[in-house]
Amino acid sequence: MTILALEFSSQQRSAAVARGRAVLAEVIQVGERNTAVFEIIEDVLAQAGIARGRIEALAVGLGPGSYTGVRASVAAVQGWQLARGTKTTGVSSVAAIAAQAQAEKIFGRVNVVVNAQREEFYLAVYDIAEGATREAEPLRISPRAHVQSLVNEGCILAGPDAAGFFPNGAKVRTVYPRASAISVLAAAQNSFLPAENLTPIYLRETNFTRAKPPRNPSGN
Repeated sequence: MTILALEFSSQQRSAAVARGRAVLAEVIQVGERNTAVFEIIEDVLAQAGIARGRIEALAVGLGPGSYTGVRASVAAVQGWQLARGTKTTGVSSVAAIAAQAQAEKIFGRVNVVVNAQREEFYLAVYDIAEGATREAEPLRISPRAHVQSLVNEGCILAGPDAAGFFPNGAKVRTVYPRASAISVLAAAQNSFLPAENLTPIYLRETNFTRAKPPRNPSGN
């Protein structure tokens, strides 16, 4: 099965083409505000020597992370399925970080952290070995103070720009989710769903504040 994977949840955005678990090509761009999804898709298809019509499945990183990036990549996948009927799946970007940490030989109990804004982080814990990765604690939102305590205790941390947030941590590693990891995880799970059911991972409730009615200059 030939898979096109997209991962836009961080400032390092990527697309990959894989056949099964073998990655044929991967293109990485740096810049969180770069959401030119189809430009990077065309680049990776050209590098892999694969025509659009030969893509049999689409996989996309669902975050958490850059909401704009995730929405842009999900929208591209939804449009592709609408036009071509290609089957789709979504993969946790945190799981992709853990898979990339394994590829970079970061082993042990690894705290995967992603900036959640508001002095908070998305946090999940994985046990990573050379031959296996297992989720030990599920994804949740944790205050920065808690993550800092993990750093102070000498725990392993991995995530996008983790070293930038915690520069004094001896075991803090900057690890980005990559489309190549998304493709491998998608091939392993081999489960698909309608593209309209792809939902970004966002643990907070969405709250809206109703705008006040406009003032009437006449006073009436």
